[in-house]
Amino acid sequence: MRFKKTEVCQTCSKMKNVCQTCLLDLEYGLPIQVRDTGLSVKDEVPKSDVNKEFYTQNMEREIANTDGTRAVGQLGKATSSSDMLLKLARTTPYYKRNRPHICSFWVKGECKRGEECPYRHEKPTDPDDPLADQNIKDRYYGINDPVADKLLKRASTMPRLDPPEDKSITTLYIGGLGDTVTDGDLKSHFYQFGEIRTITIVQRQQCAFIQFATRQSAEMAAEKSFNKLIINGRRLTVKWGRSQAARGKEGIKDGVSEMGTRLDPVPGLPGALPPPPALDEEAPANYFNLDPSTSPAVMNITLPPPPGINPPPPGFGPPMFHPMGPMAPPMPPPMSMRPPGHIHYPSQDPQRMGAHAAHGSRHGD
Repeated sequence: MRFKKTEVCQTCSKMKNVCQTCLLDLEYGLPIQVRDTGLSVKDEVPKSDVNKEFYTQNMEREIANTDGTRAVGQLGKATSSSDMLLKLARTTPYYKRNRPHICSFWVKGECKRGEECPYRHEKPTDPDDPLADQNIKDRYYGINDPVADKLLKRASTMPRLDPPEDKSITTLYIGGLGDTVTDGDLKSHFYQFGEIRTITIVQRQQCAFIQFATRQSAEMAAEKSFNKLIINGRRLTVKWGRSQAARGKEGIKDGVSEMGTRLDPVPGLPGALPPPPALDEEAPANYFNLDPSTSPAVMNITLPPPPGINPPPPGFGPPMFHPMGPMAPPMPPPMSMRPPGHIHYPSQDPQRMGAHAAHGSRHGD
């Protein structure tokens, strides 16, 4: 059995465009406070008896001049819809609102009707729950409504698509295309927001990039299509594109590409260079990578003689190396007087690319 009670008169319900029983908006099924916040409407109804009567007479005159299918007052002037209201609107019937109230006598243990009682024999909700403190007056005037506060908090936590700070970005990323969505389908939907410069579809990633001619058109398309774009039965993802500079910096990081695929290392490429060793201020600079255990025995290396002049024999010319002390190690002979030995060049390594092993019998030696 359904129990309904008429809370407001027909004129008051038409002024606010609400139901006479539940006081919810007839179009969205939401409380008045949520609807006025989404539409940016501030409809202040007088609360005193004299002003309320005068205001009601004016509203009745305005209602009589209309066909009764549209709202009147400040609400009738708000022609634009709100995306927040479309997301919060209830699309299925809410049958719990038709249930009878809780029997207060049963809560006290004094109800003597038993099963014939028209009210519910259930325990009330937590008294500390803000939804337990509701009244019709606050619901109608749209102030201090706990149900509206709960819905507004839910709307504030819903995902939204903020435009990037870079004003040069006019490209939108459309993901989840599948095999049924073509560039013609995308163009037929997005052309209404402004001039489209290019539409690029990446079949491998099942995504597309739509570039608009102006930033205003891109912002309007992102606002109207975010979280509610359905083409050919597929719900598509709408995001903002990134600039070329940001894409180059963030394209590959830690071996992972921009699309999320891990890149295999390429053989033959040098790895990352090791960090330079920490410099000690007290340690002397070793520019020639000499063994630090040996004492510096040689210094002041002289230049070789100019071409055309034979070098002096050993022992007759100026010393090329100056020992630093009596206990210094023996001086090595100059390069020109060292015995010939086998010199190994990197190109002689057969493991290197393009190298050939030397064969003694190749030239008939």
